[in-house]
Amino acid sequence: MLDHLGIPCADPEAALRFYLTAFAPLGFREAARFGTPAGPVIGVAGADGVPHFWLAPHGGRTDGEVHLAFTAPDRAAVDAVHAAAVAAGFEVLHAPRVWPEYHPGYYGTFLRDPDGNNAEAVHHSVG
Repeated sequence: MLDHLGIPCADPEAALRFYLTAFAPLGFREAARFGTPAGPVIGVAGADGVPHFWLAPHGGRTDGEVHLAFTAPDRAAVDAVHAAAVAAGFEVLHAPRVWPEYHPGYYGTFLRDPDGNNAEAVHHSVG
């Protein structure tokens, strides 16, 4: 359904460091960048190399958090995202586990990004 998504960031460079570090197990990398008077707009890609996720300056905090869920190829990748976040000292909202209230094969970990957003790595399996 979605082609790409952008989120506002107080500091796009800090947000980029968070996402490239925590979500490195999912193949995240910087794929595009352009300058604006307010700061850089940065496109982040996964394995396909297309920047589907964008970080942009907003000049101050926004109201409310955004929830972002990134697809992991398997449970081991979810665990690796969690381990990368812990190693970097990032805030973990929920360690990896099955979330049966979503559906029986929903396995995810939830992190807090530098702008207060809820960033998740999730794998969906049957049963």
